[in-house]
Amino acid sequence: MLYQLFDWWMRGETEYAYGSPLFRAGIAVLMAFLIVWALGPRVIHMLVKLKVGDQAQFDHDKLNEMLKLKKNVPTMGGILIVVAIFLTTILLANLSVFYVRMGLFCIVWLAMLGGVDDYLKLTSARRGGSRDGLKMWEKLVFQIALGALLAVFIFRAGSAIAEEDRFTKIDKEYTPFNVLSVPFYKGEPLGAYNGVLIAGPVFWIITVVVIAGTSNAVNLTDGMDGLASGCMVLTAAVFMALAVVVGDDVLCNRLLFFHVRGAEELAVMCGAVIGACLGFLWYNGYPAQVFMGDTGSLPLGGLMGFVAIVTRLELMLFIVGGIFVIEAISVLIQIFYFKSTGGKRFFRCAPLHWHFHLGGWSETQVVMRFWLIAALFAAFALATIKLR
Repeated sequence: MLYQLFDWWMRGETEYAYGSPLFRAGIAVLMAFLIVWALGPRVIHMLVKLKVGDQAQFDHDKLNEMLKLKKNVPTMGGILIVVAIFLTTILLANLSVFYVRMGLFCIVWLAMLGGVDDYLKLTSARRGGSRDGLKMWEKLVFQIALGALLAVFIFRAGSAIAEEDRFTKIDKEYTPFNVLSVPFYKGEPLGAYNGVLIAGPVFWIITVVVIAGTSNAVNLTDGMDGLASGCMVLTAAVFMALAVVVGDDVLCNRLLFFHVRGAEELAVMCGAVIGACLGFLWYNGYPAQVFMGDTGSLPLGGLMGFVAIVTRLELMLFIVGGIFVIEAISVLIQIFYFKSTGGKRFFRCAPLHWHFHLGGWSETQVVMRFWLIAALFAAFALATIKLR
């Protein structure tokens, strides 16, 4: 809204600070932080009053004993993050850009899904029932449906936008959405560009997998005070920079990325993610006053997946968000090993952060070391830009 207001006031003149997506992304960091910081005490008080507290129940007696102090700490605090991202994006981003509207749709969809899951889980546990909330297949149905909708709209609208200004002069049949960018790869059929040609249905499958996978990976990482939000700050910071590059036709050609017109506005959304997560860390850092729950973790992961899809950097997301990938893989290994060995565990407990906690690391040690690993993944991902 503010972008449109300034644009009208300046009569479409782009040579001013507010016209820069990177400038507005920086403002978004501050604005989203202040929204969460200001609303935090009231929302936490409301959640305590509603008695939506974490029951800290796991299939591991020792872990339950270690986490008994977290019992009844309010969850569903992710509503703070979602509100901050939504309001900041509405105010600072160019809403005429199709990808911004789709990003807002993505976070609202997943926030509602996570909110229902949290509410069912927590109110059921309070009554002494199951704390499972929505079944995994039920969540997957909605995540896959979202991924399918985004895939269709992004492919059609994005390809139409690319028709107006080709990102490459190699062949008119190529658009960013029928090419998969591959880090470290430089070769045919795209010459200087790094990528391989894919069919439309493959793009749709990739979109569904990325949206469902990233939202669940962040959800699995959200377990310790500040762990998921701190790692998300680093991931969003990298994609804020990459969105600016991909949306700039000069920078993307220089660095051999695919140009996606309008993608630079997603830097504002990434800035909002950074600010919202930093603001949430104010209350979620050890000892946590509130947890984000599925209400926050699902939309955060899904939004990062969405940004990766639009910028055509899905594989880069596996590097940037390496810590989330490791956490998700640890769960898959645990499940497979448990079923194949008749009940034995590969890790002490999964996801992986609980394995180290049970091994003697304090919670703050686990979180800080995982943050460091996430920072190394982020730095390596940025280094790949020049290795392309």
